[in-house]
Amino acid sequence: MAVPLMVGIDGSESSLEAVDWAAHEAVRHEVPLRLVHAVIADREAPDMVAVASERARKSAPAVRLSSEVLHEDAVSALVGKGRNAFALVLGSRGLGDLAGLLLGSVSLAVAAHADCPVVVVRGGVEHRIGRFGIVVVGVEDGEGSGTAVQFAFREAHVRRCRLVAVHAWSVPVGTPGPPGLSGYAFQAMGRPPADVLADALRGPAERYPDVPVTSEVVEGPVRRALLEASSGADLLVVGARRRHGHVGLQLGLVNHAVLHHAPCPIAVVPQI
Repeated sequence: MAVPLMVGIDGSESSLEAVDWAAHEAVRHEVPLRLVHAVIADREAPDMVAVASERARKSAPAVRLSSEVLHEDAVSALVGKGRNAFALVLGSRGLGDLAGLLLGSVSLAVAAHADCPVVVVRGGVEHRIGRFGIVVVGVEDGEGSGTAVQFAFREAHVRRCRLVAVHAWSVPVGTPGPPGLSGYAFQAMGRPPADVLADALRGPAERYPDVPVTSEVVEGPVRRALLEASSGADLLVVGARRRHGHVGLQLGLVNHAVLHHAPCPIAVVPQI
């Protein structure tokens, strides 16, 4: 049996937008879609599930659909389901979140603890329907983004679209260097930023030779580079490292920033 794509629902418009996105995603990847509603006690759960199910079938009539109601807190339920999920899809805001929040508390907590990729559906309708034909992935030095790059290539492959790989770097303030040496040249004395990007892309590019790739090496803050690149994208993909000795992921400042401000759906992919 195929591992299902899970989507959390709570009756909010944000969660229904996540259902729309997830229904199309499940059909693209040929996996079943499972609607999950977690609540301690809610008499309206059957109606909520029915509305979400109708929305999914309307968005993608071919989707293989199922649903379940779990009587526990939403974060624990969704993280638990994520142990056997293709991915978890969530809305950016829930019914219980305070006005003014950029990202719902449940979505942030699940993104920080799930074992599978978590997609938070953000942005306007043009970013959610695949209008731009671009997937953006952030690439960092080291192994933290390896699984994210593989995920991004697979997404670009099934969407038949372009992949834009972004590696941003900066020389730390106060770092001594030879007079007259540019920041890029100084950085290249260690490991050239272009090599970091090329090495990260080489293996997945061989696996998905049909995916057109654009590489961008950017001098400046990672957060700004990713937000600018994703302004014309259908999906932004970032990696997350495991925290040694602790449960969950190391989201870091950059991941927190893009989860709160990304103009399009964003996937947080745990390092394997």
